[in-house]
Amino acid sequence: MQADDVAATWRRGGSLQRFLSSLPDILAVKTLREVVQAVVRAHRKQRPVILGVGAHVIKVGLSPVLIDLMERRVVTAVAMNGAGIIHDFELALTGHTSEDVEAEIDSGRFGMAEETGRMLNDAITRGVKDGQGIGEAVGHYLNRYKGQFPNREISIVATGARLGVPITVHIALGTDITHMHPAADGAAIGAGSLLDFRRLAAVVSGMEGGVYLNLGSAVILPEVFLKTVALGRNLGSPLTDITTVNMDFLSHYRPLTNVVKRPTQKGGRGYSLTGHHEIMVPLLAAAIVEELGS
Repeated sequence: MQADDVAATWRRGGSLQRFLSSLPDILAVKTLREVVQAVVRAHRKQRPVILGVGAHVIKVGLSPVLIDLMERRVVTAVAMNGAGIIHDFELALTGHTSEDVEAEIDSGRFGMAEETGRMLNDAITRGVKDGQGIGEAVGHYLNRYKGQFPNREISIVATGARLGVPITVHIALGTDITHMHPAADGAAIGAGSLLDFRRLAAVVSGMEGGVYLNLGSAVILPEVFLKTVALGRNLGSPLTDITTVNMDFLSHYRPLTNVVKRPTQKGGRGYSLTGHHEIMVPLLAAAIVEELGS
């Protein structure tokens, strides 16, 4: 610590830029600033900025923040797990999501929402027949039947379909409430998820100079990302100049190993930012927007 690195005190009525500049230039603040610079640098060089989004990020209300980065063409692709697409869908349909598992599990009612299971499975089955992955299929479904989805402006998948931003969904069969519905088609779910894996692998293979941010997925997306890196390198993409970031409110083994460390040991930089999503993700997004305008 040096005297020049200490925090500046806050004055009422100050700007966000002044707040960011007032932070002490040490530890996590240095990491935050380096991540912001990596994202802005990738955007200006037209390199991929890929988000891996866990369901909790959507459940705590951050979809508009991520959609804004998509609309600014900063975020160029989004990967989700199966729970993520469920919460995204329910917000678009009813304006709220989630249920009290402890209150419903004993009665057998947990996860038995008819509309969620029926409509999502219908979207997946139809889309796969048309050669679509799950993200694309559900996004087009929400936009096609827009009268049924009054809140689709806060849907990441609907926005992706509208903007042409790839949205991929990576599902482990048996982990999501939609798999308990009689309309669930294992062949369609598997085919759609495999197609999405290949599409994400294609995006990651072109990620040289780009950024991957894992937001709140502790298992599925870190494992998927590592395999896309392996596949990209196997097919000839060196991926020696990449930036990877893990953001979560707890430090977990797989994200630290499969996102931060292993993909960058050949070349690149890996970062970890720990904190609550509802604070850290808007802070990161705001810092990126400020830096883009500077």
